[in-house]
Amino acid sequence: MTRSPEGVVVLDAKGLRALAHPVRVQLVDLLRKHGPSTATRLAERLGANSGTASYHLRRLAAAGFVEEDTERGNARERWWRSVHRSTRLTDEDGLTEREPEAVLAYMQSVAALYNLRVQKALNELQTMPKPWRRVLDLSSHAFRLTLEEAEQLREDLVELVERYRRDGEEAPPDAVRVYLMPHVLPELDDPEEP
Repeated sequence: MTRSPEGVVVLDAKGLRALAHPVRVQLVDLLRKHGPSTATRLAERLGANSGTASYHLRRLAAAGFVEEDTERGNARERWWRSVHRSTRLTDEDGLTEREPEAVLAYMQSVAALYNLRVQKALNELQTMPKPWRRVLDLSSHAFRLTLEEAEQLREDLVELVERYRRDGEEAPPDAVRVYLMPHVLPELDDPEEP
């Protein structure tokens, strides 16, 4: 794994295999979102038992995604914290071909986490303040693009997102966490193609 100065880790084969599990993706997400926590508290949020959370936290620690927060807790209570701010998966070194099962498992775990976020927002829609309801958006746009145009679209989206304040950075008191989950999904076997 390589880590950028901004706290972004780029997955290698070892890191990918360690993170290619839905519980581990959710644990890292919770630690990034809410800060340090114990296995018991994390298990409650996941609806799992603390033994399962502890096991996966130890695996994540061995791979360098989380670490024990030694400034908190005591002999009976272990606290954990995320080591990185975000995770990126690229295929620049052929990782998809070398580790197809791990890439698929990781991507499916990320997609499941995104689905949980969407469901949570929809479940809270009726109690959400009206101005925030107007912000919520579940759009889908279909394009016909060449490979080069699709790459440019992805780069443009990254550039746009970089203009905004990241979660965890100092923010005004009325700021709330907002998720943007852009997907660029090629549909290569369209049955309507000539």
